[in-house]
Amino acid sequence: MNDIFDKLRKDLGHIGRHAKQSHGYFSFPKLEGELGAHMTFRGKEVLVWSLNNYLGLANHPEIRAVDAQAAKDWGMAYPMGARMMSGQTKYHEQLEDALSDFMGKEDTFLLNYGYQGCMSAIEALLSRHDVLVYDSECHACMIDGARLHHGKRFVFKHNDMESFEKQLEHARHITEKTGGGILVMTEGVFGMAGDQGKLKEIVSYKAKYNFRLFVDDAHGFGMMGRDGRGTADAQGVMDQVDVYFGTFAKAMASIGAFISGPEDVMMYMRYNMRSQTFAKSLPMPIVIGALKRLEMIRTMPELSQKLWTITNALQSGLREAGLDLGDTNSCVTPVYMRGGVAEATNVIIDLRENNGIFCSIVVYPVIPKDMILLRLIPTAAHTLEDVNYTVKNFKVVKEKMAAGHYKSETVASM
Repeated sequence: MNDIFDKLRKDLGHIGRHAKQSHGYFSFPKLEGELGAHMTFRGKEVLVWSLNNYLGLANHPEIRAVDAQAAKDWGMAYPMGARMMSGQTKYHEQLEDALSDFMGKEDTFLLNYGYQGCMSAIEALLSRHDVLVYDSECHACMIDGARLHHGKRFVFKHNDMESFEKQLEHARHITEKTGGGILVMTEGVFGMAGDQGKLKEIVSYKAKYNFRLFVDDAHGFGMMGRDGRGTADAQGVMDQVDVYFGTFAKAMASIGAFISGPEDVMMYMRYNMRSQTFAKSLPMPIVIGALKRLEMIRTMPELSQKLWTITNALQSGLREAGLDLGDTNSCVTPVYMRGGVAEATNVIIDLRENNGIFCSIVVYPVIPKDMILLRLIPTAAHTLEDVNYTVKNFKVVKEKMAAGHYKSETVASM
């Protein structure tokens, strides 16, 4: 009989295969100091483009004050237990009502965590008779939610409407036999490439195929649409989104998430989402803090305006410098380069050690082999000086890459 740990010790997986060289530097790095555009990495100040702190709320003095007071008033324990049993409060309900009003939906259900909540929501919506149709670039939490589905599922090519309709045809053929329904799943903004889901095109197929639409808008809520109402609002189709998922971990710089939709569907979710039924309620300081964050998103448009000023300057500057940003039409700013894992590590070392720029690196299997993605997240906490410095140094990196400066046979380590 084999020990199940043996296979784990022999193979750490695609991402973990370079753990010996990467741990603590390329993966699991420690950024220290006050959350913001400038932090400390390994004892040196770096300009940080890796935090999903879009609106700069993470260290906003008003947020810090509310969070601190809520922790003082309530502590982190209250309320104890799952909401169904003993963890319900008027403040949880108040936050749900405020989110429903903001999103223009009938009802909202708070979720303890984004990843956990998203996958659990998908699982709860579907029976084995139903068919799931989803975009190939959906986030890992959505893919894991799909894996929990006991019925059929079909993947369509990313934002490809011809592929989408082909999979809808397959789904309709099956549901005609099973008596089930069809759930279509996509994202508002895709977090790696930064392109928006084609929500307007997708909903145009509803009349023909009679499906329901689930949209994960983690990178759209708070940034896209009127006053941050999301990508579906920006595309004018929020009323066609049947279940809207948003997270507190991006624009709101906190923990937790929510789903919004029809009142009867949300009531079903309250009683059937296992990740919420059997998990502790969101602590009161998180809820009070989320109420304050939502208020600021609604009433302080200057936060979003600053974010988009920085985003537009960064993206136009990088494009003018000849860098490839793909098809992004959101704040997410990917910079694509040709090269393998070894070259990618050398690029990151150069940026961090010699230029004081910290950004995330993405390689295979998240993106195709021989491709490098340097992912930058602009925020309202950045300045135009930060942008100019970054564009200047990325232009130099591009020139070094073209000259073969980063070529290597081995993955670098630090």
